[in-house]
Amino acid sequence: MADKPSRALILYGDGMARLVDPSHTHLHSLASRGSCGFLTLDDSPPAESEGERVIREVAQLLDSSEALFPRSGKDSTTLDGMKKSLTPTMSDRFMGMKAALVTNSLGLKSLGATLGFTVLQLDDLTKNNHSVSEPPVDELLKLLGFQGSKAMDTSQFDLVFVHTGVGEKDRIIASDVEYINCLVGGIMKVAHLGSEIGSRLHCSVVMSYGAISKDDNNCSLSLLPLKDENSNGLSVLFPSQSYTVKEGKIRSNVRDYCPMLMAQWQEAVTRKDMAETFSFKCFKECGGNLAIPADRFLHELAFKLWKAPKYGA
Repeated sequence: MADKPSRALILYGDGMARLVDPSHTHLHSLASRGSCGFLTLDDSPPAESEGERVIREVAQLLDSSEALFPRSGKDSTTLDGMKKSLTPTMSDRFMGMKAALVTNSLGLKSLGATLGFTVLQLDDLTKNNHSVSEPPVDELLKLLGFQGSKAMDTSQFDLVFVHTGVGEKDRIIASDVEYINCLVGGIMKVAHLGSEIGSRLHCSVVMSYGAISKDDNNCSLSLLPLKDENSNGLSVLFPSQSYTVKEGKIRSNVRDYCPMLMAQWQEAVTRKDMAETFSFKCFKECGGNLAIPADRFLHELAFKLWKAPKYGA
């Protein structure tokens, strides 16, 4: 644990997990230096549109599904429905946390405003003619109170959530993943060992599989262990995994395949596991975080910012 509260940068690539390849060296470097694992999602409701999926999965990642599905059970993925929600703001939930959501997605802007985020346009950060290979690293770090190589005593925000990918455009292309890859490279360059930024910046890279199909429910993307023909039924003696349980009850709608991939890194603070590449296979075999529900992600992160009590072990 750091001797001062961290400040968090979350880079979320919606639908990008499928497109990470060996050329994305900065993503793999982050995975090799950090702690990796999975964030599980709920099954999607029937006849869900792509826009609704984008909002629902981000809401789950922010543990704010109540903003979309209030106690009445009515789907509120529309702007009017979200405005009527009584969901508490980020500041209310996490000890005055100041949070920003950076996105070009209209639907996510509405969700962010409902949850008390300061909503920023991603394009506004890139108005200084940044290219894919030179993303707005300095601009993002400045929002968190990092300027040059220094960590300022105060910051505009405690947490900045950057959304890219599905939801801001019709489809993902290779350059979208390269954009995140270069962002990670720029951040790791300034947050090196011994730097003021490195000791205070907690970076999370989260990538989802986006829209899925029945063909995705296969062993290569499943969290379930392979069935052993010689187990003789002993598998029933193993306890349920934590991601399948909430408040002591089994979650009935957990999707046990195509989870979000998550890599977290803070120099000299996060534990290093055995993962070497940013991939499902490597995270499953070598990751240190295994799988937790996506709606617990923000609580774990808020603890590192000194904005919430410890969740779990």
